[in-house]
Amino acid sequence: MRRRRRRKQRGGGCSSVLFILMAVLAVFILYRTEDESSGPASTSYATASVYRSNTGSTISSGSNGSSAPAAGPDGYGAGSKNDEGDSWEKTVTLEDIPAYAGSPYTEIHDNVPFFNDEDLTAGAFESYSDLDALGRCGTAFANVCRAIMPTEKREEIGSVRPTGWHTVKYEGIDGNYLYNRCHLIGYQLSGENANEKNLITGTRYMNVEGMEPFENMVADYVKETDGHVLYRVTPLFEGNNQLASGVLMEAESEEDRGGSILFNVFCYNVQPGITIDYADGSSSGPAFTGSDAGGKTDGTKDQAPERENAGDGKNLQNQPAEAAYIGNRSTEKFHRPDCRGVARMSDANKVFFSTRKEAVADGYEPCGICRP
Repeated sequence: MRRRRRRKQRGGGCSSVLFILMAVLAVFILYRTEDESSGPASTSYATASVYRSNTGSTISSGSNGSSAPAAGPDGYGAGSKNDEGDSWEKTVTLEDIPAYAGSPYTEIHDNVPFFNDEDLTAGAFESYSDLDALGRCGTAFANVCRAIMPTEKREEIGSVRPTGWHTVKYEGIDGNYLYNRCHLIGYQLSGENANEKNLITGTRYMNVEGMEPFENMVADYVKETDGHVLYRVTPLFEGNNQLASGVLMEAESEEDRGGSILFNVFCYNVQPGITIDYADGSSSGPAFTGSDAGGKTDGTKDQAPERENAGDGKNLQNQPAEAAYIGNRSTEKFHRPDCRGVARMSDANKVFFSTRKEAVADGYEPCGICRP
């Protein structure tokens, strides 16, 4: 009888231990499930990432990751691979970008782009990311050369309404309009007109002071050397914002491996004196009270008024002695006479103006380098 009782007690003890272990396991599984579903997703990062696939190199950007990417040896995200062997290499987040401090752009990664040997190919190409689920642009990537540069007059782009777009004017802005339809890869480099995958809402300041000097630099180099420039522009959005915080611009001259053109900069999508809500692009600032400057219709540099025989009679042979500004027929920009852009300009492309107002009225845009 005692032996039977001892067996019964031993069996009851095992059952109790087993029950406790199962309860602890159930609690642990429940905790892990809740933690995985609610933890990392609370932090969002806007990123510009280079994705290396086994079948080639593709660029993906403007994504909102669920967690911060692991930092590589230079402080930028790098390294992880999936089951197919594809890998994420350089990743730039808005967390890496210094706060705007008065300059239209800031250098990233010591001004060296994130290209690799596979990217530096001699062939001409253009690639534009599909719009994301919110209708926003992603990375635009090209090997800029004469083969893809425009040969015809630019067309209207007003039919495209990029995310965050508002037609609004303020005092103190050149041209008065706050926003431009900004080409990621500029028209003078790609010949792209109303391509919705290549147009974002950008401030006049970002477009002219930030992006344009770098576009001009690339365009001038290609025209002067017949060379190639690997060129990539990535808009960065914070969370679900409709308006980009800015754009990452990378470029490297191919033939001399960056000896002539080499930059990696972030251009801020800001407008001094104007408060902007990046969630929807709404804004506030000093009310516009005057008339439109330069005949602009919607605030984009790519929709200057059409003109017939622009600059006729203003060539080098009859340069007026009082000429204060020099325009470029090819780029449709005007410069101060001592601007480095004038030194590279062919005589056939030079157009002379006595006043800034005359240049603007003729449809020319101010150079972003000398800022006439």
